Amino acid sequence: MKTLITGCAGFVGSHLTERLLKNGSEVIGIDCFSDYYDRELKEKNLAVSLKNDKFTFIEKDILEMDEYPDVDYVYHIAAQAGVRDSWGDNFKGYTSNNIEVTWKLLEFYKELNIKKFVYSSSSSVYGDAELPMNEKSRLRPVSPYGVTKLAAENLCYLYWKNYKIPTISLRFFTVYGPRQRPDMAINKFFSSILTGNEIVVYGDGEQKRDFTFVDDAVNAILTAAESRVVGDVFNVGGGSTISVNRLINEIEEITGKKARVTYIEKQKGDVENTEANLEKIETVLRWKPTISIRTGLKKYMGWYTNNFC
Repeated sequence: MKTLITGCAGFVGSHLTERLLKNGSEVIGIDCFSDYYDRELKEKNLAVSLKNDKFTFIEKDILEMDEYPDVDYVYHIAAQAGVRDSWGDNFKGYTSNNIEVTWKLLEFYKELNIKKFVYSSSSSVYGDAELPMNEKSRLRPVSPYGVTKLAAENLCYLYWKNYKIPTISLRFFTVYGPRQRPDMAINKFFSSILTGNEIVVYGDGEQKRDFTFVDDAVNAILTAAESRVVGDVFNVGGGSTISVNRLINEIEEITGKKARVTYIEKQKGDVENTEANLEKIETVLRWKPTISIRTGLKKYMGWYTNNFC
């Protein structure tokens, strides 16, 4: 099968690229190497895939392209990430990279007979919804980032409804693992604890998050692509909902080092708690997470120490 992956040099995108290549697919990857974090890290993410003859890399901004590859599957992973950076003038970048890019891809692929268009959405579309968050919850994002992810999700639905593009959207809950973005909590916590630096926690640390290991996330993406389900949306969570304070304790136990923690004011746009109701995806797609938070953190520790220590 021939596939397109947007954001192929990013965290989730690079893992998905390697998995599909390993499965024998021909993969075309697009990434513009945005300056959200160090380009060198993204180049390392692609190092293995670039050695594979079945991988074609396109370094371009999707919005500046006139046409896209004729493929069987589109995995739209690219996005402008970051809840806290999505305020003010930065919002323009989020509307361009999250909404307009999705619209442009859908406009192009409505004319082609693709098998599936998988969109990577986010639990940020829920806002402070009642727990556990399920797909029927009222959607009230509390960050500009969440607003753009929800808008793109709605675009996927309306292009399925009106043009029969076989779209499916996955709402990911805090994906973590090797190659995680440097601005994300688990990376920052490991780095700070191992180097003896201070950890800064926004709020009192009792806020809870549902953490999903990246291998489980990739499995969910492939399961969604291979299913016959279209025009629908599913939660993808890790079944590992713990508080930030407890997460730090777990990392302390794994590293054998004590954390120095400073608590500061909660940031605008941060959801209080997240927890995915997985009943729908387990029932309809027969997918469920397999990696516990403890196991995932140990895997992350191994990768981090091999690459940064």
